[in-house]
Amino acid sequence: MKPTDFSVHVTSFLTHYLAAQRNVSPNTIKAYRDVFTLLLRFCRDLRGIAPEKLRLEQLDVSLVEAFLDYLERERKSSSRTRNHRLAALHAFFRYVQAEEPDRMLQCQKILAIPQRKHARPRVAYLSKEELAEILAQPDLRTAAGRRDAVLLSVLYDTGARVQELIDLSVGDVRVDPPAQLRLLGKGRKMRAVPLMENTVQLLRDHIQENHLDRPEHFDKPLFQNARNQRLSRSGIRYILQKYLFRARSRRPSLNRTVSPHTLRHTKGMHLLQSGISLDMIRDFLGHVDVKTTQIYARANLEMKRNALEKINDSSPVQTIPCSQQNKDLLDWLHSL
Repeated sequence: MKPTDFSVHVTSFLTHYLAAQRNVSPNTIKAYRDVFTLLLRFCRDLRGIAPEKLRLEQLDVSLVEAFLDYLERERKSSSRTRNHRLAALHAFFRYVQAEEPDRMLQCQKILAIPQRKHARPRVAYLSKEELAEILAQPDLRTAAGRRDAVLLSVLYDTGARVQELIDLSVGDVRVDPPAQLRLLGKGRKMRAVPLMENTVQLLRDHIQENHLDRPEHFDKPLFQNARNQRLSRSGIRYILQKYLFRARSRRPSLNRTVSPHTLRHTKGMHLLQSGISLDMIRDFLGHVDVKTTQIYARANLEMKRNALEKINDSSPVQTIPCSQQNKDLLDWLHSL
C-alpha cells in the first residue's frame, strides 16, 4: 500500500524536523506523538477513517474542532490540556505549510483556531516550616532513606524539574568549590546551578557510599532505583508522597496536593522572598522568558502584605469614620 501524504509528513515531523532541526527534547516529541495517537483513534472510532487511509486533505477545520470537542466532552480534558493538544497540531501545520505551499490556506485556517481561555492556576508552594518537616522524614539509618533525603534536598535546592533530576548523571555533579550541578533543561539547554553547603555534603556522602566516585561511573545515574536504573517520574512522585503522608500528622497544613514540581515553585518563591531579582531567578530555574518567572511575584502574598503594611504605617491620609465614609459614598452614588 502506498503511504499517504499525512503519514509521510507526520513521520518526517516527529523524527526529523523536531529532533534534528528544532532539537527538542525526547519528552516533547513523546507529547506530540501522543496527540497524533489520539487524533488517529478519533478518526478511526468516530469518523470511520482507518489510520493508514487518513490524508491531509481530510484534516480540515471542522475535523480538528470536532477532535478538540471530543477531548473535552468524551475524555474530560481540561482547557489547559486541550490547549496543549492544539499547540501540537499548530506546530505540525506550520511545518506542513512550509513543505506544501499549495495547502497554505488549509493550514492557516487550522492555525486560526484559538486557544481556550482558562483561569490562571495558583502557584502552589511550601513554607519553610512545611518543607523542613518533609525533609526530616527520611530514615537516615537505611540506604533508601539516605538516598531519598539527598534526592529531595537536591530537588529543592536546585529548583530542578523532575525530568532534569531523572537525567542527572554522576558526572554532572561538582562537589569541589565552586560546588554546582549541571542540568539539561527544556530545549536541551544546559545550565549550571550552585549548591548550598548542606546539599554538597549530602551529595558527597551519597556518591562515596554508592561507590560512584570513580571516573568510569560518571555516566551512571546519580539516583538509582532497586534495579540500578534511573528513577522514573512516578518513582520520584511516590518517594515524595510517602514522606508527605508522614509529615501531615505533624503539620496539618500539608493536607493538600503537593507534587515534585511544588518543590521547584517553593525554591522560586524562597529566592524571591530573599530579595533575589526576577532575572536571576529566571536564569536559576532555566526559564526562557522572565514573564514565566513573574508568577512568583504575583503569588507572593507575604511580600504584598508587608508592602501594604509599610504603606499603611506611613500613609498621610486621615482615617475617616466608617459611618461617615459610608454616608458620603451613598450620597455620591445617589447623585449620579
